Amino acid sequence: MSRLKRPVSASGRDLRAGFRLERGDSGAVVPQGLLKAARKSGQLNLSGRELNEVPQAVWRINVDLPEEASQNYSFNSSERWWEQTDLTKLIISNNKLQSLSDDLRLLPALTILDVHDNLLTSLPCAIGELENLQKLNVSHNKLKILPEELTKLRNLKGLFLQYNELTSVPDRFGQLHRLEELDLSNNRLTAVPASFSSLSNLMRLNLAGNQMKDLPAEITRMKRLKHLDCTSNCLETIPSELASMESLELLYLRRNKLHFLPEFPSCILLKELHVGENQIEMLGAEHLKHLKSIHVLDLRDNKLKSIPDEITMLQALERLDLTNNDISSLPHALGNLPRLQFLALEGNPLRTIRRELLNKGTQEVLKYLRSKIKGDTGNQNDTPIETAMTLPSQAKVNTHAITTLKLLDYSEKQTTLIPDEVFDAVGSNIITSINFSKNHLNEVPKRIVELKAAVCDVNLSFNKLSCISAELCMLQKLTHLDIRNNLLASLPEEMEALMKLQTINLSCNRFKTFPSILYRLRTLETVLLSNNQVGSVDPLQLKRMDKLATLDLQNNDLLHIPPELGHCVSLRTLLLEGNPFRIPRAAILAKGTDAVLEYLRDRIPT
Repeated sequence: MSRLKRPVSASGRDLRAGFRLERGDSGAVVPQGLLKAARKSGQLNLSGRELNEVPQAVWRINVDLPEEASQNYSFNSSERWWEQTDLTKLIISNNKLQSLSDDLRLLPALTILDVHDNLLTSLPCAIGELENLQKLNVSHNKLKILPEELTKLRNLKGLFLQYNELTSVPDRFGQLHRLEELDLSNNRLTAVPASFSSLSNLMRLNLAGNQMKDLPAEITRMKRLKHLDCTSNCLETIPSELASMESLELLYLRRNKLHFLPEFPSCILLKELHVGENQIEMLGAEHLKHLKSIHVLDLRDNKLKSIPDEITMLQALERLDLTNNDISSLPHALGNLPRLQFLALEGNPLRTIRRELLNKGTQEVLKYLRSKIKGDTGNQNDTPIETAMTLPSQAKVNTHAITTLKLLDYSEKQTTLIPDEVFDAVGSNIITSINFSKNHLNEVPKRIVELKAAVCDVNLSFNKLSCISAELCMLQKLTHLDIRNNLLASLPEEMEALMKLQTINLSCNRFKTFPSILYRLRTLETVLLSNNQVGSVDPLQLKRMDKLATLDLQNNDLLHIPPELGHCVSLRTLLLEGNPFRIPRAAILAKGTDAVLEYLRDRIPT
């Protein structure tokens, strides 16, 4: 049996890698060892190799016999070339490819094709023969037109075409019935075809950074659409039909030419509405009364002159951005919004709130507004005012809130323990929200577990908690947890049982590391960790949190922001100000989340 000779440079082998190189017509090279491994795994990654052309050996990887088939040596069980796997995943991103060969059809088993960051001006018609393709990424190229054959990819679930030069998409685009995510942002589109209405499984649609003056009413037939981004277009109006999209959760209309805020009577799940940088002049009760689930309302850089008292209907509101409007006063009732954590007011001609008070932050402003509510009552005596919060009997427990709001409220009592009569007062009533904030609690009340049947919102902020008890981890229907301003330095592993948790506020505690348990709570959409001592985050773990849309890491101890954080494409709000890192610079941070993520992606080593 002949022995293999040691590879030498004269034979065209890469001595550094130990692989022989497969050379294409243009001099492009692929290590033979990579091809061999790809035949076993079904996956081939050729990103960042300066390729001007895809070598023929790649297209024919499942057609031609491998070189070892003609060699005169035996194989062990792991090297049986005749048991090779069809290529299902091909990554050729970050190269210099100007075109793809029609030989692409020789890889019919492909489910993933990633060609982002190249110089492609077109796609071959053969793309339509990849009938198993589920994900196609051709973003960051120079595509001017898409072939009609693309609409034959009936198994396609993810199509990423952002940052190209497209002026239109095929009329038969609606045939991609299984499509769940479509990104057409940062192209030159002035319209989308009416056939979009047939994309019945689409959940995420990104049309940001185009030249669209209106949206077709047909877009509202997408019954599963959760995320619609139309930032940076030329929209002057929004079709009234948009108000009927019951599944919509996130809507981005920033940087357009809107003069009016649309009404959303059927958008009962809408959690985030971003309409900043428009020309909206008025906000009325009719615009707010349907936004019962809204968490984030961005109205910055408009022409609003006032905020109506009906803002108090937004009981779930957590972030309100009113920066750079013409607002001279605020309704005092704003101070009573139970979940409001962030209120931005800079750039308004406010006459009733002093500048030094604004500089103290959201909580002080809300406290001031609440104090004015008491002043508005006109009560000249020191006797308590009879309200739903202070019953005539002066009972400690707010029974009105228990029976009508399903809220167990025992906040601002300066107590170290929650009395048993508070829990006893619940009786057979259903409780969905608990507010024990602004006390001196050293531990989570053990009887909280008695309310696990329905409670989904717990506020334990502004206490003295140094640990989270097992009882809290048993509230398996919990979706919102507010434990900011405590003494916490870690979270227990038992929190993994909180499989419905969407929002957690850990701001102003003593965390030195990003709590590892959070990485495993894949339902999380909002993580607020500002004003701690966090020194690092794991971008690979964060990327797996595919529902995470808001991450606040302001005022921590981050010395380095890993470029791989740029791959966390689900993030819509990433706040990093107030950390000691030097890169990205403040000028990049000021451009917003999308700019920061793109900057980080560009710094990922290839």
